[in-house]
Amino acid sequence: MRSKNDLSGQSGAGKSEREAPEPERSFIEKARRAQIIDAAVDTIAARGFAKASMAQIAERAGISKGVISYHFAGKSEVIERVVDQIYEEIGAFVGARLEGRAGAAAWLRGYIESVAEYMHSHRTQLAALGEIFSHYRTADGAPHYGVASSEPIYTALEKVFLEGQESGEFRMFDVRVMAVSLQAGVDNMFAYWSARPERDLAAYGRELAGIFEHATRAERADRH
Repeated sequence: MRSKNDLSGQSGAGKSEREAPEPERSFIEKARRAQIIDAAVDTIAARGFAKASMAQIAERAGISKGVISYHFAGKSEVIERVVDQIYEEIGAFVGARLEGRAGAAAWLRGYIESVAEYMHSHRTQLAALGEIFSHYRTADGAPHYGVASSEPIYTALEKVFLEGQESGEFRMFDVRVMAVSLQAGVDNMFAYWSARPERDLAAYGRELAGIFEHATRAERADRH
């Protein structure tokens, strides 16, 4: 069975599936792309998705629009790489804090609290994600990042819950329902804190973790 730590590398809110791996790039190319992506994050967070034009991103990065066009096919690719990069950063942060945690229940609490910890010190990234998820649309007007694009994280969470059920830590429940509910809880924790930054995000994360501990844990008589 897949390791629980594999979840830390998933893109929760909908990392795009790539048909082919990205080409190998030089150090300078990677540095320039990273500079553009960072500028896009700052621009989207500060000005909102609609006003975050390529010109605005280029101005913030201190480069010309032509430089962006050289490295990216267009704004859509920039936006998708912003989401990919932020979730890669979250995955690395969370994965390091989950290292060595024994048991599905300990992992579950660590997952929720460490994601909250990351976002607490990355308000700009949180604001950019919120703008993208709210306003980025497909050609037919549907949200680009939504339930369908969250399938990888639902699948990974299901495996965690199944491991907990098999070990006797968790009661029997529909793992898909629990996975969708957990992800919705995490997403709404960030949305709420973004709107109410005076609230204690760490305390919110601890409370949310406690809710899912109670929702998943096996009764004493059910344990092996």
